[in-house]
Amino acid sequence: MTEPHEPEHRTRRPPTTGPVEEAAKGDVLEGKGDGPELDQSASSAAYDPVPAQQDGAVRAGRFWSARRVPAALLALVVLGGSGLLLYDVAAVRADRPAMHWRRSLADELAARPLESAWLLAAAAAAVAIGLWLLALAGTPGLRDLLPMRRDRPGVRAALDRSAAALVLRDRAVEVSGVQSVRVRMGRGRAVVRAVSHFRELDDVRADLDTVLGTGIRELGLARPPSLSVHVRRPTKKG
Repeated sequence: MTEPHEPEHRTRRPPTTGPVEEAAKGDVLEGKGDGPELDQSASSAAYDPVPAQQDGAVRAGRFWSARRVPAALLALVVLGGSGLLLYDVAAVRADRPAMHWRRSLADELAARPLESAWLLAAAAAAVAIGLWLLALAGTPGLRDLLPMRRDRPGVRAALDRSAAALVLRDRAVEVSGVQSVRVRMGRGRAVVRAVSHFRELDDVRADLDTVLGTGIRELGLARPPSLSVHVRRPTKKG
C-alpha cells in the first residue's frame, strides 16, 4: 500500500542559511534504519537549472580567502632575514667582522659541490615552498562556499555546502517511501543516496529527481550543480 505523494505541490521552503552542526564535511545523514544495499536504482536528473546570468545580473565569482596565516608567516620570515642581512652588511661597512653564520655559509657554498645531496634537498624544498605560495596566491580557496546569484550589483552572498546539503536532505526525507538519506554536496555535483523501505525504487527515484531538482533551483546558486540520485533497499534482518 502506498502513500499519496505530490511533490510538485509542496510550497514550504526550508531555510538555506544558518549553522549546520549535523552536516559535517558536506555529508548529511538522516537515519531511520541502516544496512548494506540489496536493490538499487540510480539516475542523474536532467533538469534545467536556473541560469547563472539573468537579465541585469552581475557575474558571481568565487570568494577569495584572505590566507592571513601564510601571508603573516612569509612576511615574518622575509622581515627577519632581510633585517639580519642588512645588519650584517652595515657592520661590515663599519669595519667590523661579518657574522659567523655568513662566513660559514660562504665557505660551505664555495667548497661544497653542486651535486651535493644537502644542496639538492635545500633547492627542492625552496622550489616546493615557492610553488605552494604561488598556488595560494593564484587560487581563491574557500571551497566550502557556493556563490549565489548576484541579482543586484554590490551585493554578494554564498551558501555553505553543508547547509545546502541539509536543505536537500530535508526535501528528500519528505518523499514517500524514503527511509534515510545521505547527501554529499560538491561544487559541481550533488550526490544523493537514499534508502527506500516501500514503493517501487523507480517511483521513489523519480520523485526525488523532481523534488531535489526544484530544491537546487531554489537555492539560488550562481552555478547550480548537477544531480545524481541513488536509491536502494535496506537489508532484511534475520
